[in-house]
Amino acid sequence: MRKAYVFPGQGAQFPGMAKELYEQNPLAKELFEQANEILGFRITDIMFDGTADELKATKVTQPAIFLHSTILAKCYKSLSADELAAKGLDSFGPDMVAGHSLGEFSALAVADAMSFEDALRLVALRAKEMQKCCELAPGGMAAILGLDAEQVEQICQECNGTVIPANYNCDGQIVISGDLAAVQQACDLAKEAKAKRALPLAVGGAFHSPLMEPARIELGKAIEATDITTPVCPIYQNVTAHPVSDPVIIKENLLAQLTSPVKWTQSVKNMLIDGADYFLEIGPGNVLQGLIKRIAGPACTTSGMVSL
Repeated sequence: MRKAYVFPGQGAQFPGMAKELYEQNPLAKELFEQANEILGFRITDIMFDGTADELKATKVTQPAIFLHSTILAKCYKSLSADELAAKGLDSFGPDMVAGHSLGEFSALAVADAMSFEDALRLVALRAKEMQKCCELAPGGMAAILGLDAEQVEQICQECNGTVIPANYNCDGQIVISGDLAAVQQACDLAKEAKAKRALPLAVGGAFHSPLMEPARIELGKAIEATDITTPVCPIYQNVTAHPVSDPVIIKENLLAQLTSPVKWTQSVKNMLIDGADYFLEIGPGNVLQGLIKRIAGPACTTSGMVSL
C-alpha cells in the first residue's frame, strides 16, 4: 500500500474545531498554547468557542486549519505501534503528501520540510498579506459546475477584466477567481454554455489570482528566510501538480501559489499514476475525500483522520 496524506485548505473550518483534541490530548494542548504565543492572540478561544463569522476571518481561518491538521498529525505520530494498531493503522507515515492551497503548508510541516513554528509563522503572514490584498482590490470567486476545464479557461479569456481558473478541484468542478465584474461575467457566460451551476462563493477576495500579487513581496522575503529542508517524502505542489523534494523549488512554488491555480485534480491523478492507493485526509472536514473519490473512482481507498 502506498499512502498519500492530504491536507485541507480554507473553507474546512467550523466552530468548535479541534476542541476535543485540545481537551483530551496533553501534547495537543501544549502545541496549541505554543501557537497562541507565536500568533500573539488566543486563536484557540475563537476555534473552540467563536462564531462562524469570527472564524472565517482570513487571519484566523488559515492558521486555525493549519493548526488543526498539523497538531492532529503530530499526536498520531507520537503514538506507539500498539496504539496505532488499535486505531487500524500499521504505522504513521506518508509515501507522498499534498495540500489544497493553505494545506500545502500543513503538508510540508508534516513531511518535516519545515518546523511547526516556522510553518505557522508563514501561514500567519500569508493570511495577513492576503487580507491586505482583499482590502486593496476587492474581488471574488465562483464555482463552475458541469463544464470541462478547457471550456472554463476559454470563458475566462473572453471576459473583460481579471478572472482565471483558481482551483481545479475535480473534473467538472472548477473555481474561478478575479475582480467582481469579471467573475460575474464569467458566471453569465458559463450559464450560457450550459453549466449546471455558476455559483458565487462567500469568500473575502480573489485568492489564487493576479489580485494577490501585492502579497508576494513580504511573503517572498519570509519564505526565503525560512529554513526548508528535503521532506521525508515527495510533496505534490499546487502550482505544478508534480512531486517535489528540492527545497529551492519548494520555496519557488510556495510563493508562486499565491497568484496561480491550485491544480488539485492534476495532483491527485499524478499521485495515482505514482502508485497511491490510499488517501488519508488530516484536518477539519472531509471535502478532499469527496473530491478524491470523484477523481480516482471506487478503486482507491480514502479516509479521514479523527481526533484522538
